[in-house]
Amino acid sequence: MDIVITYVDGNDPVWKQDYEKYTNVPVMQKRFRDWGTLKYLLRGIEVNMPFIRNVYLVVSHPSQVPQWADTKNLKIVLHKDMIPEEYLPTFNCNPIEMHLHRIDGLDEEYLYFNDDMFPVGKCSPEDFFRNGKAVIGYYRHLFASGMYKKICRNSDRLARKALGMKSSCFFTRPQHICSPMLKSECEELYDKVRDDIRNTSKTRTRTAENLNQYLFLDYMNYKGLVIKEKISNKHFSVSVASPSSLRDFLHRPTRKLVCINDVHLSDKRYEELRDAILDAFESSFPVKSKYEL
Repeated sequence: MDIVITYVDGNDPVWKQDYEKYTNVPVMQKRFRDWGTLKYLLRGIEVNMPFIRNVYLVVSHPSQVPQWADTKNLKIVLHKDMIPEEYLPTFNCNPIEMHLHRIDGLDEEYLYFNDDMFPVGKCSPEDFFRNGKAVIGYYRHLFASGMYKKICRNSDRLARKALGMKSSCFFTRPQHICSPMLKSECEELYDKVRDDIRNTSKTRTRTAENLNQYLFLDYMNYKGLVIKEKISNKHFSVSVASPSSLRDFLHRPTRKLVCINDVHLSDKRYEELRDAILDAFESSFPVKSKYEL
């Protein structure tokens, strides 16, 4: 089993120059802000997920790779290694997610992590895959309010279409945590709906017409390749979480994984929360991983 992590350092001047050149819009700080937590995600993987074979870090430029990263052990994948050239550069997570399965050498069973998701408790392979099926919880929705849910609805509808299923006013959405993927199923679906995927890969920033990685999970689900059981996780939004609640959880986690979701914050609150999170992670994972120099 492998892990794929997508990562952006919004402070990288090379990346910033490209963003300003190709988008003509201000950088959306909360989407690209680096909290300094990537090394703790990697330490958590090493401590709590010893069954992982390879960890792939997906970035846009070599300049995005942290200086502390040991690239002998942390496998670096550039966008150009998996995404067709005509859609680059992209600053849209959705086209990136549509092409992760094209990483050279990727295992059949892999987990896709955003860089705000962390394994904080002991995990087993069976938490994510059993008997060739992915394990993840699902929600059912009728209304698609906001861009994110509209993208989820687009993905559900295309998965149904690819399988010749009837359309529905309802759509499904997997829980917001790491996604267990089967590479062969992603390849199969990509071949079926290649034009749809590539048409939505043209937008350099997110739009409500995009697809996201739930397309692949929905396809697997409708084929009977998903065990609908929630992965043990806790979700924090920094809009409401206090420094003390984050510290307490990270010191004494009651779930196996946690997602710490960024939102727009004042500089003062961002620094306060960042310091609390980094202090707690350093206390919980004080030893460097093999992915660090």
